[in-house]
Amino acid sequence: MANRKLLSTITRRDFINGSLMLAGASMLPFGCINDAVLDTLDPLYYPPALTGLRGNHPGSITHAHSRAWAKKSDWGPTTKLKEEYDLIVVGGGISGLAAAYFFQQKHGRGKKILIIDNHDDFGGHAKRNEHMIDGQLRLGHGGSQSIVEPKHGSETVQALLKDIGVDIERFKTAYDKDFFKRNNLGAVTYFNKETFGEDKVVKHPYCNYPNYVEGILMSGKLSNKEAAQQAPLSEKGKKQILRVLNGGLHAIDVPEEELEEYIRTTSYFDYLKNNLGVDDPLVMRMARSSGLDWALTGTDLMSIREAKSCGALGFTPKAVYDEDNPYIYHFPDGNAGIARALVKKMIPNVAKGDNAEELVLSKFKYAELDKSSNTVRIRLNSTVVNVRHGGNPKDSSEVFVNYINDNKSYQVKSKNVVMACYNMIIPHIVSGLPEEQAAALRLQTKSPLIYTTVGLRNWRALKEMEIGMAMSPGNMHQAVMMDFPVSMGGYEYTKSPNDPCIIQMISCPYGETIGAPAIEQYREVRYKMLSLQFKDYEDEIRAHLSGMLPNELFDFDKDVESITVNRWAHGYTVGGPGDSVKKGRQPYGRITIANCDSAPSADMKAAIDMASRAVNELG
Repeated sequence: MANRKLLSTITRRDFINGSLMLAGASMLPFGCINDAVLDTLDPLYYPPALTGLRGNHPGSITHAHSRAWAKKSDWGPTTKLKEEYDLIVVGGGISGLAAAYFFQQKHGRGKKILIIDNHDDFGGHAKRNEHMIDGQLRLGHGGSQSIVEPKHGSETVQALLKDIGVDIERFKTAYDKDFFKRNNLGAVTYFNKETFGEDKVVKHPYCNYPNYVEGILMSGKLSNKEAAQQAPLSEKGKKQILRVLNGGLHAIDVPEEELEEYIRTTSYFDYLKNNLGVDDPLVMRMARSSGLDWALTGTDLMSIREAKSCGALGFTPKAVYDEDNPYIYHFPDGNAGIARALVKKMIPNVAKGDNAEELVLSKFKYAELDKSSNTVRIRLNSTVVNVRHGGNPKDSSEVFVNYINDNKSYQVKSKNVVMACYNMIIPHIVSGLPEEQAAALRLQTKSPLIYTTVGLRNWRALKEMEIGMAMSPGNMHQAVMMDFPVSMGGYEYTKSPNDPCIIQMISCPYGETIGAPAIEQYREVRYKMLSLQFKDYEDEIRAHLSGMLPNELFDFDKDVESITVNRWAHGYTVGGPGDSVKKGRQPYGRITIANCDSAPSADMKAAIDMASRAVNELG
């Protein structure tokens, strides 16, 4: 809980870790068991405006963990609702929403569909973060960032985007490519005192990660030699970091015809140690954090080829995307803009606006989501714990879905089910799944991620320090950046350093043991990130920003208005070995499987394609 001083200065800080116990924002109680029972969301219910712990907010995955870890099966008396659907979708992320959309496209808009999600908001990782700062709205994303290379999307993806009113060409003018240059904001590295012995900002990123932000100024003010000298390392460490910065494939002494095989099979960390003679732990720490969410793991688990591809420490900085696919396709709230447009398409009364851009500033009426009069309903705060056919899966005509809402058990019935949730939970909740398929699904995994948005009353300190992005290898959040400069739909990105803004803080947590298998590291950090309270994150953010920015220009208590920590215990899709993904996603009677996990790919386009496939498999 925030202390008394913070209660008066940071007014929108969420004091109960992101839960919905705000006045007027809770679920209304259940009263009966007819169709209208779940018209229950208070008109004031509005999750995007909540701050504190979001993403996997407290309580959102409690029942899922009880089912998967403790094998809980007794949920008390179950209320059998008088609701029957043509399709139930488990998971309200982009893939789940797209599955409902495709089912309507294929079978008609009159078909009854229920989408069930365990979180308090729809969108999955595509969450919308709203920060109201001194009366000005600032939007940010909570996990799913941008439409990556939309021109490479399938015809299915292109058609869906067009139909929900997403104009890809609009981003060419909406994204202010000159913002960073105009404000002289570049890529720097922040070394913190706790890890490196002093708080210091060096105007060099020491890696390629900032290059994915279109328009940001990369290094150029400092040569590699100057950057090595300015780094707060020992003399030995400075010599080693310079060797790494000047390194590359030319430093590998193998015959040219063997080089490709060598870099494919040799560890990046072995390259640092054996080819470049690096053993300084702080240099290795810088290297480990230099891939971030492009890598899905620390670079200690990457090959040389993979490290080169993601621009890890020691490889020449380069543009991430070509001119035909710049990284500009970003709504002010990230891919929440896509999720909201899908919901609006299927539930017209939820908001005003005829296309995705017009929805940017539209406040959604969540009370409309689960009305019995809708053909498509979205039921939030509800964790599915069992899905079973009514008879033999080969010829069954019905599927029963049990879920927990407000610690009470409910059952609904459908002709078809699409499992658009995390694929690794499916064998724990779908009854009778063939063991080979269940085993394949258990092999799937996702890397933990934290995307934090911070509302600042001004960004004068960032302007003074010329920070567009700060790599931060000593901190929980390994990168801090000005949010993407996008203005559209009446929403205006911050213009002046005196104006409020949002900064993004990115954390790809790694395990304590360098080189430990990815799945072990994921489990370790997943447990840690979920055990931390909001104050733990707030303290870390306070130390990070206060150490990086000059005291005369930045006062945490005065300048930070709000913090939203989007924790994703199961973040980016990693997949599974061999053909386990393909085996795992096979249809099972009237149940099919979507989500980008089944691609596998951590990409919005893949989530849509997998939804289309799953709906087509239902016949």
